[in-house]
Amino acid sequence: MKTSIATVSISGSLPEKLEAIAAAGYDGIEIFEQDFITHDGSSRDVGNLIRSLGLEITLFQPFRDFEGLPEPLRAKAFDRAEQKFDLMQELGTDLVLICSSCHPAALGGIDRAAEDFQALGERAAKRGLRVGYEALAWGKHVNDHRDAWEIVRRADHENVGIILDSFHTLARKTDPDTVRRIPGDKIFFVQLADAPLIDMDLLYWSRHFRNMPGEGDLQITQFMQAVMAAGYSGPISLEIFNDQFRGGSARAIAKDGYRSLVSLMGDVQQAEPSLHIDMPAIPPRRKVNGVSFIEFATRGDEGTQLEAALASLGFMCSGRHISKALTLWTSGDIRIVINRETTGYASSAYNAHGTTVCDIGLSVDDATMTVARATHLGASLFSQPTGPGELDIPAIRGLSGSVLHFIDNDSGLAEVWDVEFSSTGTAGTGAGLARIDHLAQTMSYDEMLSWSLFYSTLFKMDRSPIVDVIDPDGLVRSQAMETESGTFRMTLNGAESHRTMAGSFLADSFGASVQHIAIATDDIFATCDALTATGFEPLRMPSNYYADLNTRFDLSAIALDKLKARNILYDEDVNGAFFQLYSRPFAGGMFFEIVERRDGYAGYGAPNAPFRIAAQKRLLRPKGLPKV
Repeated sequence: MKTSIATVSISGSLPEKLEAIAAAGYDGIEIFEQDFITHDGSSRDVGNLIRSLGLEITLFQPFRDFEGLPEPLRAKAFDRAEQKFDLMQELGTDLVLICSSCHPAALGGIDRAAEDFQALGERAAKRGLRVGYEALAWGKHVNDHRDAWEIVRRADHENVGIILDSFHTLARKTDPDTVRRIPGDKIFFVQLADAPLIDMDLLYWSRHFRNMPGEGDLQITQFMQAVMAAGYSGPISLEIFNDQFRGGSARAIAKDGYRSLVSLMGDVQQAEPSLHIDMPAIPPRRKVNGVSFIEFATRGDEGTQLEAALASLGFMCSGRHISKALTLWTSGDIRIVINRETTGYASSAYNAHGTTVCDIGLSVDDATMTVARATHLGASLFSQPTGPGELDIPAIRGLSGSVLHFIDNDSGLAEVWDVEFSSTGTAGTGAGLARIDHLAQTMSYDEMLSWSLFYSTLFKMDRSPIVDVIDPDGLVRSQAMETESGTFRMTLNGAESHRTMAGSFLADSFGASVQHIAIATDDIFATCDALTATGFEPLRMPSNYYADLNTRFDLSAIALDKLKARNILYDEDVNGAFFQLYSRPFAGGMFFEIVERRDGYAGYGAPNAPFRIAAQKRLLRPKGLPKV
C-alpha cells in the first residue's frame, strides 16, 4: 500500500514541498492545481522533478463544478476537462479528482449526473485516464459518499470511480461502515484528515481546522477499517487544510503526516486482524511503566547550585559513575542524574541550553520493540560510543534534540544502576518524595500537535483537551497526556509569546525541553515539614490566594491555615483533592513541583497556574531586562 500526501497540506514553494515529502518517506503526492499554477516550470518539468525525487503523482486535483450543468455550461465543463486531461498527461498522472458541484446553476438528479460521468469516462478512456468523484460535505446536491457512489454505480464505466475523504464522511456524522458496501475496485482513491470536533460551518471547518489522523476527534480508524474491508488496495493519502500547518516547517509537517499514516494503519490492523494490509507490520503501541531517570546536563557553579537544590528537596547523592563525571541522586523511586561531562552529547546540550534536562529514561515493557515502533514512525535514533562496563541502552531523539532512553526489566537494562554506578554509601529517609508524578515539556504553540502525535502514536497514552493557562503577560496552551494507569504523565505547554514565563524560558534556554518536574509524595504536609530542616525555600503564595481559596472550597479554618503556613496550593475535582508545593525558579525558569493526589484526583491543578506563574515571575528578572 502506497502512502501519499496532497501538496496543499504543507507550506513552501512546490520544490520545497516535494523535497520535504520525499525526505519523509512517502511514495507519492496529490498535486494540487494551485501549487502547479504558481510554479514557474512547465508541466513536463514538474513531472520530471517529482519522479527524480522518487515520487509519483497519485492524483491531480481538484476539478470543480462539472456535473449537472445546463447548456452551454455543460459543454464548457467538458472542454475544461479535456484541457486538464492534456495537463495530466504532460505531468504523468492518470487520475483526476472531481468534487461534487457547488455551481449555482447546477441541476440535481442522480441520473443526470451519472450520464455526465458516463460521457466523461468515455473521453478519459481514450487517453488511458481515470476519473474519481468525491462528495464534498457542502456540495449543492451531492454531499454524501452514498449518493456519490450511486452516481458512479449508474455511470457504470470502468474509468469512473469514487474518491473517499474521511473528513467529508465523518464531519457529517455519516456512518463510516456504509463504505463497506462499495466494491473495492470502484474506490479509486482515499484521502484522510482528522479534525477537532467544532460546531461551525462545514466549509470553514474543513479549510482551516483539519489535522493529521490521530490529532483530532474523528473516527478515522473505523473509517479506514471500512475502506480496507471493502477491498481497497490503492494509495492512502493526506489532504490537510490547516492555518497552523501553512506557516509551519514543511519537513516537520510532512514527517508528522507520514507518522500518522503508519500509526493509523497499524491501529486498523490491530482492530480488525482479518484485513489484508500491504504494509510492513509495526509493533503495537508500547506500555510505559514510569520514569526510570531524569538526567541534567550542567557544569561549574550551576551544577553546584542544582545539587544544592536537590539536597534541599531531600535527595541523597547515592552513586557515582564508574568512569564519567555523573552523580546519581535518589529519593524513593526517583533517580536524577547530574552530568558534568565536557564531551559528548550532554556537553553539547549544556553548551546549547545551559543547565537543562537533556535525557529522560522511561521504563517500558520492551525496550527493543519500543525503538522498533519509533523507527517505523520515523523517529531519529540516538547513539553515542559506550565506554568499558557501560550498557548500550536503546534511545531516540525527543523534543528540541533531547534524548529518550528506554529501559526494561527482561533485557537486563534495568541493572544499569548497579553496573555503571558505584555506591557512595549514603542513605537516608529523605523528605518522603516517592516518584515522578509528571514532566512538563515547554515548546512553541505550533509544535504542540506534532509532539502530542509523537507521544500518542508511540505509547499507550490518552490526551486531554487543550486548556488555556493564563499568564500575566499572555496565554499558554496546555495539554495533558497520560497512560491509563497513570504511571506516566506529561503536560505539553505551548507558548505563543516570549513575554509569558513559558515563552521566556524557551528564549533564555534556546529551546530546552523540560521546564518543570512534578514529584509525588504520599503526605505533603509531612514532606513540607521535613523540607524545613533541609533548607528548602518554597515559592511564596500571597494571602489573597488563600482568602479566595476559602470562598471556592469548603475547607475548615484549620485546614486553610495549614495550607497557608506551608505555601501549599489546593484544588479539587469530582474524585478527590490535589495539593501542590513549588520550588523557587532556577536556571532561567526551571522549577520543581511537589504534589499529593488524594482519592483519584485526575487533573494537574490548572486553576492554580495563574497564581503560581505570577508568584514565580516576581522572582525572575524584570520585564525588558536582558539576560546577562
